[in-house]
Amino acid sequence: MTKHRGFPGRLPGTDFQFVLRRASKKGATPLVARERYADRRPADRRADEGFMEALWTHFGDQPFERGNLDAGRLNWLFGREVVPAETPFDPASYQSLLRIDVAVARRSFPDLFDGEGGQ
Repeated sequence: MTKHRGFPGRLPGTDFQFVLRRASKKGATPLVARERYADRRPADRRADEGFMEALWTHFGDQPFERGNLDAGRLNWLFGREVVPAETPFDPASYQSLLRIDVAVARRSFPDLFDGEGGQ
C-alpha cells in the first residue's frame, strides 16, 4: 500500500480521518459511491470539502494511486468528484488509480477553486 507522504492525516481539529496507518489484513475496503443528501451535518460537509482540498493540493488533476487514502472518506466523493483513472478499475485494490474530475469538483466545491479560472 502506497503511503502518501505529506497528505494530511485528518481534518484539523476533528476526528474525520483522511488516511490509514496500515493496510488491512482482509484487503482494501471496496470503493462505492455514497449519496450526499442536502440534510448532511455541517461538520460532514466541512470534512468533504477539507478532503477534496487535500486531494487537489496534493495531486491536482493528475491520476493518483488510492494507497492509504481512507475508503470511508473517498466514498463520499467517489463517482462524482473522484473517478477511476483506469479501465478496468478494481474498487477493492490499494493500487487502483483515481483522478479528480475537475469540472464536477468545481461545481461541488466552488470555494476551493476560486481564482483558478473556473468553468
